[in-house]
Amino acid sequence: MVSERGLQVLRAIVQDYVETHEPVGSRSIVDRYSFGVSAATIRNDMALLEDEELIAAPHTSSGRVPTDKGYRVFVDHLAQLRPLSVAQRSAIESFLTDPADLDDLMARTVRVLTQLTGQVALAQYPSFARAQLTHIELVALAPNRLLIVLVTDAGGVSQRMAQLPSDIDEADMGLLRARLSALLTGRAVSDAAERVRALLDGDDHANDAVLRTLATVIVEELGTFRQERLVMAGAATLARREHDFRGSIHPLLEAIEEQVTLIRLMSEMETDAHGLAASIGAENASFGLDEASIVASNYAARSGTARVGVMGPTRMDYPSNLAAARAVARYLSRMLDEDEVSR
Repeated sequence: MVSERGLQVLRAIVQDYVETHEPVGSRSIVDRYSFGVSAATIRNDMALLEDEELIAAPHTSSGRVPTDKGYRVFVDHLAQLRPLSVAQRSAIESFLTDPADLDDLMARTVRVLTQLTGQVALAQYPSFARAQLTHIELVALAPNRLLIVLVTDAGGVSQRMAQLPSDIDEADMGLLRARLSALLTGRAVSDAAERVRALLDGDDHANDAVLRTLATVIVEELGTFRQERLVMAGAATLARREHDFRGSIHPLLEAIEEQVTLIRLMSEMETDAHGLAASIGAENASFGLDEASIVASNYAARSGTARVGVMGPTRMDYPSNLAAARAVARYLSRMLDEDEVSR
């Protein structure tokens, strides 16, 4: 069991190590913090922290650095997050104001977050699996080529071109639009997909090649609404911070490129009562990312919650990064709730 003063010493070691990247000794703690005890007492506290595997000595007779377990205890005992400055809050608001559409908003979200933190920024798209289709449009590009546009109430927009097996005129297209709208509008994405599949499996329209072509394309597009998506920015920061990693950064670069690992990790992180989450170092070993930490905050969308956060080395400024993720998440929630994003 770590005493209250022991936690304060751990907090001092984490803060100083993050700031200086140098092992922290008892004398520097006494000089910088008002503990009201001697360096010998602080050394005893540090010895107890080392027994608990919360700090470690990287070299003989050196100061101490936090372990992954130490960072976890530090994060779990954060009294408060470091508040963002007025300038930082203004930057978030100005950067996210008046996006062209949801894709633009998500791209802006990660760009501003990586600027605030200097880390790789990650943002999950809202899930559209439970969203309802609000509109379907067919736009003629040529007599035998149409653009299919699908829109959901959660902001999802899909556009897909369909090459038809035969030419159609405006009257035919109107009939197709009416038939598909009646079939799909107001339906949840999953339900709409099932209805289109049933149409494809039925015999009523076996000879209607145009309708079957459109239905096939729509099923594929509805499938994309149900896929989890992640948008990222700031991968170049890993190269600038390579000295902060004990080993290679290549697993992180591979995870960024493939996304699947990060989507799983972001989805499985457990949040606290405030919607904040952190997964630190060795806790990410099963994902092959034991060199990295991820902190995130939930944001609210019509279809549920998703997460926005940052990934970087375990030696990161957790209070500031969590505060930045929370501030961006809150603004993102407000944008989506106020329907300020163009559908």
